[in-house]
Amino acid sequence: MSDLFCPARFFVARHGDAAYETPRGVITEAGGWLTPLGLSQARELGESLRTENIATVVCSNVARAQETARVAAEMLGVDWTSLPGFEEYRVGELVGQRFGEAGMQRVLAAWMDGDLDAAFPGGESGLDVVNRYREALRDLADQYRGESVLVISHGGVMSLALPRLSANVRNDLARRQYIPNAVPAEVLVDADSFRIEHWPGKADKSVI
Repeated sequence: MSDLFCPARFFVARHGDAAYETPRGVITEAGGWLTPLGLSQARELGESLRTENIATVVCSNVARAQETARVAAEMLGVDWTSLPGFEEYRVGELVGQRFGEAGMQRVLAAWMDGDLDAAFPGGESGLDVVNRYREALRDLADQYRGESVLVISHGGVMSLALPRLSANVRNDLARRQYIPNAVPAEVLVDADSFRIEHWPGKADKSVI
């Protein structure tokens, strides 16, 4: 990117409420599908952004994000596409474990404390996650300078990457500001910087 004065505006939202084949509370990397609530959330997300002149909708390559993008794009009357880089962090050997598994919690806590070298066994490190999210957003910003784009992503990766890419907020912004389904953060990206204009985090952890 070279134009400092034409930032791209991203509305980055977690997918709608989803269901999975695995039991609740079990770690999975499956795509899942939107529940009736999730479909309603996706429609409301699109409706809420009708006045923002959204140029397109982009999502991760995961089924629940794609379904959210499709529904929101229909409400907005724009196209949608899935791109790599916006998917949830990859947990490797922890698939099938419970979310409370000590190894997972240890890595997540290390990330929140600033240790991005910590990694899931056979999965990603925090640095891996932040770097690929940065590149995905920068590539989009270069394509959509001066425009607004809705990005459908995932709560965990948003909570880790977006604060660390943005110089105007604390790195641990998401520690007690949890990302609800289908409510967007607003992020400006120009040639040199990322800036969070709005963070939709909630203090109630039940939103995740």
